[in-house]
Amino acid sequence: MVAVDHLSKWFGGIHAVRDVTLQIKRGTITGLIGPNGAGKTTLFNIIAGHYTPTSGTVWLDGEDVTGLAPHELFGRGLLRTFQLAQEFHSLSVRENLMMVPAEQPGENLLNAWFRPGRVAARDAAIARRADEVLDFLTLSHLATERAGNLSGGQKKLLELGRTMMVDAKIVFLDEVGAGVNRTLLNTIADVIQRLHRDEGYTFCVIEHDMDFIARLCDPVIVMAEGAHLAEGTAAEILANEAVIEAYLGTGSKHARPKSAPAAGGEA
Repeated sequence: MVAVDHLSKWFGGIHAVRDVTLQIKRGTITGLIGPNGAGKTTLFNIIAGHYTPTSGTVWLDGEDVTGLAPHELFGRGLLRTFQLAQEFHSLSVRENLMMVPAEQPGENLLNAWFRPGRVAARDAAIARRADEVLDFLTLSHLATERAGNLSGGQKKLLELGRTMMVDAKIVFLDEVGAGVNRTLLNTIADVIQRLHRDEGYTFCVIEHDMDFIARLCDPVIVMAEGAHLAEGTAAEILANEAVIEAYLGTGSKHARPKSAPAAGGEA
């Protein structure tokens, strides 16, 4: 579904992404892990159009989309969330969802003046969809709450809800568990699994919680020092000597961790 071919990104003298070639297959929940500075978020930003690669190609459904702007990729069904939630904090939770669909008739002043019925009908349809999404997320009781008042985990759920307001094909989740308590993290995992199973979503997930990755993701891709290091099931990755060395600086077969250590900070 999404493929990157010999992708590289330089920031001055820093080679943040090094000749990465990989695929994210349709219908998967793909995990992307790696230690600090591995280039994971930079790779996300290139795929989602926030950065232009120094070299290489990004493909979406067989079409070259390298260098397209985020809003253009959004229109093609490629969405991403951020480690820090990007809510409109002064708007209600429902209003945050209603802001998502593009080209609403009410955005045109002439429609607002001369076609108020059309505007009202579209707004009502979007509001109904927003309420359906809130029910799916079990956030209906917070529909009128200011989004800025939500907890970190609730804001992450709201970001997932935004992807449900449009025709999403693939969603890139950047540290969806960052700053989220275990109960809400389990809720987020349940929502991701339901969207994958019931709505046909494809996901790619950056996360340092290996229990979360093992529960959701197959395959798991590992990056280190900007390069593609390994790929396999979560069990295969946790037993991979090169991965252990990338995280711990040692390849000792006698000191395997039960799970990879957290890779907090800049990805």
